Amino acid sequence: MKKVEAIIRPEKFEELKMALTENGFVSMTVQDVRGRGTQGGIERQWRGRSYKVDLLPKIKIFIVAKDQEVERLIGIIRDSVYTGGIGDGKIFVYPVDKAITVRTGVVEEGVQ
Repeated sequence: MKKVEAIIRPEKFEELKMALTENGFVSMTVQDVRGRGTQGGIERQWRGRSYKVDLLPKIKIFIVAKDQEVERLIGIIRDSVYTGGIGDGKIFVYPVDKAITVRTGVVEEGVQ
């Protein structure tokens, strides 16, 4: 099993959620976060003055998937959130050794 973590633009979240659901990935954890990449933030105008916003709002999505589903999942995420502009986001993949369902106690062991 792998944990796929994606940091994306907030305005692309609904499109991604629909695409994931249509492709059978209904379980996810979502978190509002702020961050910046290589662009270092953006400059804004307010009441005639410039100011820099260096931590931009983003959405972080966590999904645990079977090893054989990970590449398809990454493709769905990329296709759904891509704009071609700086700040489209990042996808991280981590190994998961074990997952335990609290209600039932069922243990799923990660198979590499």
